[in-house]
Order: sequence, then structure tokens, then C-alpha cells
Amino acid sequence: MRQNFWPLRSFADLSDLNSQARRWLQEIANRRKHRETGQAPDDRFQPEALRPLPLLTPDYRDIAEPLVHKDLRLTFDGNRYCVPPRYVGDKLTVKADSSSVTIYDQAREIVSYARCWQRGQTFGAERFQKELYAQMAAAQRSAAQQRLVLLLGPVAEPYLRQLADTDRSLARQVRELFELIRDYGPEAVAGAVQKAHAARAFGAHYIANILRQQNARREVQPPVRLRQPELHDLATDPLSLAGYDAFILQSRKDSCDLPATETESTQSDDDEQTARSDDRRRRD
Repeated sequence: MRQNFWPLRSFADLSDLNSQARRWLQEIANRRKHRETGQAPDDRFQPEALRPLPLLTPDYRDIAEPLVHKDLRLTFDGNRYCVPPRYVGDKLTVKADSSSVTIYDQAREIVSYARCWQRGQTFGAERFQKELYAQMAAAQRSAAQQRLVLLLGPVAEPYLRQLADTDRSLARQVRELFELIRDYGPEAVAGAVQKAHAARAFGAHYIANILRQQNARREVQPPVRLRQPELHDLATDPLSLAGYDAFILQSRKDSCDLPATETESTQSDDDEQTARSDDRRRRD
């Protein structure tokens, strides 16, 4: 149309222009062969292949494309609406009618709020700020744990996994492990972690105890020297206390097996002897 119909063409009015365009299409454009298809448009056109277009409800809502700021808020109609943290710095599409305000990422709906006709209101802050804080804490924990694994080696990963299953605060345990690395070095802490994992002792205080024992100074005590030198050459046979234990147990068993009459008679004899001793003391 631009190169073959319009150049040097004159017309009286819009009706004259439209009639010239229809005549040009019927007599020239639709009868010559197309350069790419090799067919004339009249021959290629198939009316039976046409389908009716779907009925589209016109979108009459108010539309805006505000920017999402660092505080997770975008401004629309004097109010601020919060969105998930991943959209910070993006422009989103806001569509509003008399009852709702819906925010889209292109054609995908993100969140919808009830329409508020007041000004200076904020919506969704508690929901999405809580999500942001959770993501920030998870990212910090993940970064700290990855750094700890890099410092201690592969032994740290299964230990941290088991430590997370306990009722201890994993973030606090990681901080204490970093303090131990600063005091003892990563190699010593890695060895202590391996020993603690083998003993199924999960906690930074177990590892600290192992490190203290390894680094504690142990003085070798000299042997005991006796005054008589010949006593140092004495050799004694090892004794077993099993015989003494058997003797004591047998004595207790025999005392429990005594008949009641023998026990009573023995007690009566003891009472008589005690009475005679008391009489002698009185006479004296």
C-alpha cells in the first residue's frame, strides 16, 4: 500500500480514497502472485477456514505501572500496597475497579487487595515484611553454614545436619563453632567435630570440651620413692577380691537363713549378759 498505492495518487475525499483502494485491491494487489507464497491472494484465501473471534470483555479498570521500592511498597491512588520481596525494583501493573486493587506481573496476578478510598493507607506490610525477614534470616544462616563447611571440610556437613535435629539453636551453635575456630584453628576443630560425631555428642560445648582436653598440659608424675631402697624390688602377686566378696556374701546369706528361735535365743542371752554387767556396776 505504501509503495504501490499511495505514490502520486490524488483523491477528492475519504469516500473517493476508499473506493480507489478497494478497486486497487480487487484488480491489482489480490490478482498478482505473491513473491514468497507463489500464489495470488485471491487463490490462497480460504473463507471456510475462518473462525469467529472470541468475545472479549473490555477491561474498564484503572491501570497504572508503578515502581516497587525497597520497602516492598508501590504507590497507587494515594495508598501504598506491598508485594513479595522478589519484585523490588520492578514495575508492576496495577488494575483497580470500585471494589478491588489487583497487582500483576505482566499477565500473572500477584496479589489483590480490597479497594480503599481513603489516602495514606498501607496494605500487606505485615505479611510481606515477615516473609522478607524470614528470607533474610535463612540466607544468613545458609551463608554461615556454608562458610563453616568450607573451613572445617566434609566432616562439618553431617554434623550440622544432626545438630539441626536437636532442640538446640542452630544459629547459636554455629556462632560458638566459629569462636572455637578462632581460638583453636580449623584443623583442630575439624578433628574434634569428627570425634564428637563418632560419639554422637551434638553440641558446640562437647567440641569445646574435647579441644580443652587435647590442649591441656599434662605433667608426668615421677614414681614414688621409698626410704628403704630394697622395698622397690619387692614383687607382689596380684590379688583378686573375688574371694572376699564371696565370703561377705556368704556371711550375709547365713545370717538371713538363721531360724527365728535361734535369733531370739541369741538375743535373750545377750540381754542376760547385759543385765549382769549392769548389776556389777551398781555393786561397785
